[in-house]
Amino acid sequence: MEEKLEIDLAQLPEEGKAYRGELDSKVFGLSEKDVKSMGGLEYDLYVQRFDDELLLRGYLGSPFEFRCVRSNKLFVQTISIDEAAVSIEVVSGMIDVTEALREEVLINFPSYPKCDEGDEPMECVMDERYLALDKPAEGSVSDAPSDEQGDRWSALDGFNQFKDNQ
Repeated sequence: MEEKLEIDLAQLPEEGKAYRGELDSKVFGLSEKDVKSMGGLEYDLYVQRFDDELLLRGYLGSPFEFRCVRSNKLFVQTISIDEAAVSIEVVSGMIDVTEALREEVLINFPSYPKCDEGDEPMECVMDERYLALDKPAEGSVSDAPSDEQGDRWSALDGFNQFKDNQ
């Protein structure tokens, strides 16, 4: 496994070149408290140079262990980008594209990871003990006020901050 992917512009043919391999999971630099990398960053890219731009197109993927926001279970989900397109400004003869590939994977993390969306989907049910705090006690919800006076807007008269003549 490689630690970084460097493109040598002097060796890159004008029509482009295919690159395939796997980068070490250390490239993600994640703390294991949040998300844990379960494997390397696989890539299958076609690289072309256009004037002062390097374009990388293709597949990126890596498995991660997430904690479900509903059930609090750990599960593995592979972040796969089938049609990745990364553009990098050309600055020298050897370009390290590792950081750009890393960022492309990280921005595709799920906002709210759920275990039913993992590689091996699990039942994703919230423990009812956690819902008890949000439930009102029986009979604690009052009925809507009746419209005895026929004036629906009279309830707003009590809000002095909204009166024009203060």
